[in-house]
Amino acid sequence: MDLQHVESDLDLDQTLFTEDQIIGRLQEIAREVEADYEGRDLLLVGVLKGAVMVMADLARSFDRHVEMDWMAVSSYGSGTTSSGVVRILKDLDADISGRHVLIVEDIIDTGLTLSWLVTNLRSRGPASVEIATLLRKPDALQMEVDVKYVGFDIPNAFVVGYGLDYAERYRNLRSIGTLAPHVYS
Repeated sequence: MDLQHVESDLDLDQTLFTEDQIIGRLQEIAREVEADYEGRDLLLVGVLKGAVMVMADLARSFDRHVEMDWMAVSSYGSGTTSSGVVRILKDLDADISGRHVLIVEDIIDTGLTLSWLVTNLRSRGPASVEIATLLRKPDALQMEVDVKYVGFDIPNAFVVGYGLDYAERYRNLRSIGTLAPHVYS
């Protein structure tokens, strides 16, 4: 879905990244990952639902074979805040013991859920666990998370598109933009 298909031009304040910019950055990240994991098998672990677009385009950018698996986790809280209590809704199908794991995220906001996920995966005995994210909000971080591959640092704004949603809408936008406050307030 392109921006002209958004019901109202007033839904988005501004476009932060176009599809071409996103694809270009994911290709750069793929080159970095390939160099870092040369000669080693790699398992990409996507975090549902937001990372679907990022995972697909990152995986297609590799010039080598990679395996993919998915997890879905939920943070409990009230409204838009997280309590830090996390529940696994869909676990990995693969055994990760002794494997090199790269968690693929769409966005790192507070870092609370991702921190829990990294701890959980490391407890399963992998050879390594690293993180790749398309977007990171440095000003929103509440928990320090070591992220090896970052596409773009962004301001602490509500963003949608390219997998990121508001109430399950805007996920299939080909670009990423800031959602106008009147839409979610």
